[in-house]
Amino acid sequence: MQEAIAITEQPVSVSVPVGYSFSLRCRAEGRTSLQYQWFCQRQSVCRQIPGATNPDLPITAQQTQLYTCRINDLYRNAVFSDWVKVEVHQCVARGLPPQLWRGEPVIVLNPTEQQVEVGKPLQLQCAAMGVPAPSYQWYRNGNLLEHQKKKKLWITHAKVSDSGTYLCCASNSHGEHWTNAVDIHIGTCRSEKFFGKIALLVGNNRYQHHPNLMAPVTDVFELRLLLEQLGFQVVSLLDLNKAEMATAVSRFLQLLGKGVYAIFYYAGHGYEHLGRNYMVPVDAPQPYVPENCISVQRILQKMQQQQTALNLILLDTCRKWYNPECALSQVQPLEPWGNTVYGYATSEDAEAYELQDGEFSSGIFMKYLKKHILQEKKVTHMLEDVLEDIGRDPLVTGKQVMEIKHTLKEARSLTDPICLSGAAAERWGCGHEPLSKTVTFPCGARVELGFHRLFSNLMYVCAKLQPPPAHVADARLLLCWPAEMDNVAILKESRLDQVESLLASVYKREELDCVFQLCGLQKIQTDVVLQLDLHYTQLSTKQRTCESLQTTLQKSLLGQFFSQRNYSLPNYQRTPACAGSTCLRDASALSTDPKGQASLRTGSGHSLPSSNPSNFSSEPEENDESDLSELCSALLRAGPGQDYP
Repeated sequence: MQEAIAITEQPVSVSVPVGYSFSLRCRAEGRTSLQYQWFCQRQSVCRQIPGATNPDLPITAQQTQLYTCRINDLYRNAVFSDWVKVEVHQCVARGLPPQLWRGEPVIVLNPTEQQVEVGKPLQLQCAAMGVPAPSYQWYRNGNLLEHQKKKKLWITHAKVSDSGTYLCCASNSHGEHWTNAVDIHIGTCRSEKFFGKIALLVGNNRYQHHPNLMAPVTDVFELRLLLEQLGFQVVSLLDLNKAEMATAVSRFLQLLGKGVYAIFYYAGHGYEHLGRNYMVPVDAPQPYVPENCISVQRILQKMQQQQTALNLILLDTCRKWYNPECALSQVQPLEPWGNTVYGYATSEDAEAYELQDGEFSSGIFMKYLKKHILQEKKVTHMLEDVLEDIGRDPLVTGKQVMEIKHTLKEARSLTDPICLSGAAAERWGCGHEPLSKTVTFPCGARVELGFHRLFSNLMYVCAKLQPPPAHVADARLLLCWPAEMDNVAILKESRLDQVESLLASVYKREELDCVFQLCGLQKIQTDVVLQLDLHYTQLSTKQRTCESLQTTLQKSLLGQFFSQRNYSLPNYQRTPACAGSTCLRDASALSTDPKGQASLRTGSGHSLPSSNPSNFSSEPEENDESDLSELCSALLRAGPGQDYP
C-alpha cells in the first residue's frame, strides 16, 4: 500500500561559520497538496519556527541547533523528516572558508600531540566545516581505525600499543581533507623519566670499489619493524656514501640528550685497526684507509657527550685487522658514564657471515637478534642470549663468535616505556609516505596509487587499475619517466633488485599492475615527476588509444632526512602522488618466493598502511556546541596557517 506521504529529499546536516547563509531543503510527495512546517531544537527545547512553512528553510547561521520538518496532507496525515544538525563555528581563522567555497571540507581544528599514561583516557579532537557536514575517519600509523568515526577520538583506557601517529580524514560529497598528523605516546611514568627512543640504522649493500653484499637490505628492514614495536623512532637508510653517512649521523646526534635511549646499527663492509672499528661507505676506494671511512668510536664518543640513558652500538660487520701502517683516527677516551653497550656480530680479526636462502639473505647476527630483541630483560642479558644461539649454530662454528662489551650500570631494557619525547625526536622517524590516492583518466578509467616507504630513503609506487568503464577494453597501465625528468640517471643507479623480495613478502596476495622503485631519495634535488600511460581499445571505434597523466612528489618529502627542514612533518594534504625509478613487474612476478640452498658468505614481512574512502552521512553527532567556546581561543592563537591544511 502506498504511503500517504513519502519524503523524496531529506535535509542534510551542515557545518558552517557564524554568519554563513544557506537553506535546508525538504521535499515530499502525497495524494493531496502538502503543507510544510520547520522546527528547531536547542538545549533540549523544541519549538516551531514561525513562518517556516516552505520546503526550503533559509538560515543565517548564528548558533548550533537541530532541525526537522513536518509534512501534512489534507487528511491530517503527517510525517517528520530526519533531524539534522546545523553546526555553527563561532570562531575560525582568518581566510576561512575560502572565498569561492563550494562546501568541500575545510579543517578548522587539528588534533594536538599528547603524552598519556597507560590506563588513562586518550582523547583527540578535530573539526571541519562542510556542506553537507563532513563525516570523519581516524587513522593510526596509516591504518584505518574501524570504530573511530567522529570528530572526537576517545580511548577509555590507553595502552602502549595505542602509541603512534594519528590523523583524521574529513569527507563529504564534494571531496575530502586531512588533518595534520600528530604523534601520541602512551607510557608508564616512573621516578626516572626517559625522554625518547631513537634509532639510526644504516645498511650498505652496493659498493663502487668492493664486493656487493646481500643481507644488509633484509636486516635493516626487519630490525626497523622490531624497533618500532618497542617504541623507537627509527630512520633506516641504504647505500650511503661517506658524506651521506656523516650527515645522517650528525642529524642523529643532534637529537640525543639526557635520558634518551639511542641505538646505532650498521651492516656492511668494515674493518678493525688497532682496536678501533671503521665502517666503509659505498664510495670508499681501495684500500681501506681511515680518512675514507667512518670511525665507530668517534660516533660513540659524541653519543656519550649527550649523557644519554643508553647507548647501544650494534655492528654487523667484519672486524679483520687491516692496514696496520695507517695512522689512527683521533678519538679521546670515553667518559665513564656507565651507559654504553657494544654488540659486535663477530670477534676481533674475524669475519661476519651472511645466510642466503633464495631471494632473501640475512646476517647470522640478525637471524638471532630478531629472535630475542623484544624480550623484556636487561639489554646485555638479551645480547647474551643472541651470543649463545650463534655459538650453537653449526654453520658458523669456529668461524663467527659474537662479542659483547659494556659499561651498563643500570638495568636498562629496550622494552622500557617512554614518558616524554622532545618535539624533534618525535619527528625523527616520521618518514611518512603519501596516503593512497585515486587518479582518473579522461576516458573514465581509475587507477589507485599506493606509496610505500620500505626504508627512509627508498619508496615504492604501486598502481592498481580499477575495473574500466564499459567502453574501454584491453587496458594496460605503464609507469614511466617523462622525457625531461632530471633525476632518472641518479635513481636508476641507486636501484636495488633484492628489495623487490621484501615488497613481494608484503604483497604476495595482492595483484598489482605496475610497481615503481624509488631509491637513493637523499640524492634528489628537484621534485620527482611520474607519468602514467594508459593504453586501451575504444570499443566504439576498435582503435588503440593512449592517455597520459603526470603526478609529482615533492623533494622535501623525498630527502627529508638530509635537508635543513628535517624535523618538519610532511603536509599530507598538499603532497601529491610520487614517482619512482623504472621497474615494471606483473602480479605473478611479485608473488614468487623461490627457495634455494642455504649458504654462507662473508660480509658484514609486514602490513602496510592503506586508506579507504570514507562514506559521508548527514546523521548528526552529539550536540557539542559547548566545546566550541573552548576551541575559540586556540583557533585565534593558531592563525590560518595552522588551521587550514
